[in-house]
Amino acid sequence: MVKQETPAVAIARAHISAWSNRQFDKARAALAPDVHVTVTTTQPIMSATDTVGVDKYMEGLIKFAEAVQPGTADIIATVGDDRNALIVVIVKANFGGQIVTLPGARLYLLDDSNKIKTEHVIFFAMPA
Repeated sequence: MVKQETPAVAIARAHISAWSNRQFDKARAALAPDVHVTVTTTQPIMSATDTVGVDKYMEGLIKFAEAVQPGTADIIATVGDDRNALIVVIVKANFGGQIVTLPGARLYLLDDSNKIKTEHVIFFAMPA
């Protein structure tokens, strides 16, 4: 059954809270060793990302999260089950001196150890 608050949603929420507040050790601890992440947008601000492994994941996440203004993550919708979660979240970020609002959706799959095995991110940027 799909619900708004589930085990997978709780893990995804905690992960978003960790990286958006620059708690990178906590964010890393939520990941499976072979985590696979894809990130895409239709805007020319970045090229698509498709990486596998904790170190590559964290390298990209830290680069992104350091631009995010801590405390601005606003989760506006959740749905999931025991192993899957879809989170709609908005953050504010500073890219090159320009503050932008980044609405996006994050789709998570957990492994048998309740670690994030897969994350797919789509987003767009707009002036804050």
